[in-house]
Amino acid sequence: MPDSQGRRIALGCEGSANKLGIGIIAHDASGAAHVLSNVRHTFVSPPGTGFLPKDTAHHHRSFFVRVAKQALRDAGVSPSALDCICFTRGPGMGGPLTSVAVGARTLSLLWGKPLVGVNHCVGHIEMGRAITGASNPVVLYVSGGNTQVIAYAEQRYRIFGETLDIAVGNCLDRFARTLEISNDPAPGYNIEQLAKQGGRVLLDLPYAVKGMDCSFSGILGRADELAAVMRSGGKGPDGEDFTPADLCFTLQETIFAMLVEITERAMAHVGSNQVLIVGGVGCNERLQDMMGKMAAERGGSVYATDERFCIDNGIMIAHAGLLAYETGFETALEESTCTQRFRTDEVFVKWRN
Repeated sequence: MPDSQGRRIALGCEGSANKLGIGIIAHDASGAAHVLSNVRHTFVSPPGTGFLPKDTAHHHRSFFVRVAKQALRDAGVSPSALDCICFTRGPGMGGPLTSVAVGARTLSLLWGKPLVGVNHCVGHIEMGRAITGASNPVVLYVSGGNTQVIAYAEQRYRIFGETLDIAVGNCLDRFARTLEISNDPAPGYNIEQLAKQGGRVLLDLPYAVKGMDCSFSGILGRADELAAVMRSGGKGPDGEDFTPADLCFTLQETIFAMLVEITERAMAHVGSNQVLIVGGVGCNERLQDMMGKMAAERGGSVYATDERFCIDNGIMIAHAGLLAYETGFETALEESTCTQRFRTDEVFVKWRN
């Protein structure tokens, strides 16, 4: 029920990858969203390595209680003020998802609050719409586990194009391992900073756009080959010297050009002049710049958020969950399972016309 100020309040738990996030959001009587707290703790693996599901799940279990307590303190609310507990059902890594779902179920039982299972991708979209004010954009969802071009129609987020193999963020993360770049604060961020120092040489990488879909595995394989040539003291195909910064620059320019192409095609198809970039890779300034130039040529604009909201966080799960809860949706305890495969277009978006 709404509190004395007419607000409904939800706590959201996110842990589909290496970031454990717990946030609390309030919707006022007008429907406007207000972020009350947004706490996150990241599992960082050593340079040259990725994060394994078992280690990530252990991290989430270890930090869940302290992150939840911090979220409540930052929000200045007690458990009794909450209307529901929201959690990520998927997609994501099985172990980490399950660890956080167990925590959410525990809070639900402990405090006597209903559960709301949330699609991770829809959480990103709804948070992006709330923060930026984008009304009906084409959405480019780019992260470590997902790459999709999406548009809304008839109470579904329809997927117009996607990766055929690995996600764009996974491509960047795995190349960071090849170069043994630090994972702190994030491998993709560190590639972005290195790329800013490059640009003297643009090497030739495969450009793999297939209709509305993309493929990144072959690009990664060729980038790995060039990195091996560089380490052995070799030169580029045209006899030029090149550096890790040049490799990072080349990789970004190639894969971002592919994303711009399929996004522009989706904009033309649905007649939209707005692009909303969500997901962790959406923080990348070069991607925002390239997408912005394309949109401007079409008389449109690009919407994006900063790292507080584009990187995985609990507040996006709280927001999307509360939107669903306000339509009467709840997840029964016996149905509060997780799934690594939960497509964006499987969700019935009852809260939108």
